[in-house]
Amino acid sequence: MEFDRKAYTNMFKTALIENRIKKSQETFKIKLFLTKAENSLLIAKHVKEIMPTKDQPPKLHWDYWAITISYYSMLYAAKAAILFKGYEVDDHDAAQIAIGHLLVPDKLQREDLEILNQSHKIFEDEYVHFFEDAKTESHIARYSAIKTYTERRLREIFDNATEFVAKISLILEDN
Repeated sequence: MEFDRKAYTNMFKTALIENRIKKSQETFKIKLFLTKAENSLLIAKHVKEIMPTKDQPPKLHWDYWAITISYYSMLYAAKAAILFKGYEVDDHDAAQIAIGHLLVPDKLQREDLEILNQSHKIFEDEYVHFFEDAKTESHIARYSAIKTYTERRLREIFDNATEFVAKISLILEDN
């Protein structure tokens, strides 16, 4: 599905009115959320790679948690970036709305970053899709009775989370 900047702008305005997204100056939390994101990725990697013994839960159950932890690493990184932009969010959907509105540059912002040789700091709309996909899979992993994940799908979600956290860390690096 194509990224719809106007829809994200409208959802952002609505979330502000509903107080699901709030202005914030608590910038001290940025580093704390980035640290949580990075450490959560390390934990997700560990859980993803566990080969359970016969005394432990089956691999499928470890995979559920690897997906959930990968998603939460993205959520923590998103919260850091949203705080950097002067806002805080109250829920997971508000986080997705905020990253779509606050982080994905419009054409003019993109051109400015390219002119300043900072195109590495462009937060592509695909990262919003990574977040949405991981959020959906995490929800399914937590709340459905059973869902089997292929190794490829688990790796895809983990790799997207790794890329997402790295991109936000890079964007916030100089600040």
